[in-house]
Amino acid sequence: MREAPSTTILNALYQRSAILRVYDPIAMEQAKKVFAQIEEKIIYCNDEYDAVNNVDVLAIITEWNQFRNLDLDKIKENMKEPYFFDLRNIYERELLENKGFKYITVGQ
Repeated sequence: MREAPSTTILNALYQRSAILRVYDPIAMEQAKKVFAQIEEKIIYCNDEYDAVNNVDVLAIITEWNQFRNLDLDKIKENMKEPYFFDLRNIYERELLENKGFKYITVGQ
């Protein structure tokens, strides 16, 4: 995890005063160690739906299969703003835009 793209992204967001709600099905304990210096700005969540509760932006940074079939209606309902950053290109733009998300991806 020390060299994972998520580390760079989360640190950059922290530098911009973001409060981060994070969830990873495997790396939560490791994340707590890696991000110990910024723990006051990170909320470790119980699952992917808890992580989007009252947020402005959802960013998918990992490719775990459970993130490929999210209940998009539930996700959008729990967010303050419907910004969906798909940094792994696992969703189709048309699907997300039809659900009312502002879909941002890389390399497309």
